[in-house]
Amino acid sequence: MSVVVSFKVRKEVKELMDKYRNKINWSEELRRFVEERIRQLEAEENLEKIVSELREASWSVPRGFGEKSVREDRDSR
Repeated sequence: MSVVVSFKVRKEVKELMDKYRNKINWSEELRRFVEERIRQLEAEENLEKIVSELREASWSVPRGFGEKSVREDRDSR
């Protein structure tokens, strides 16, 4: 189901849209733009949520793990 959305543009823009209406389907062009912009906004929100969750997560590494790992790496060469 579709609904109608309208918006205003400057008169000069409308005149240019009319000039190119047989080359560009403005409804489809604007629909694609809006859908893509919504996808971008949702991706940004999801990324912010993931980053927030990662910041809140408690990460723990056993004491001495780094030192032990470096020694093992050095000794293996």
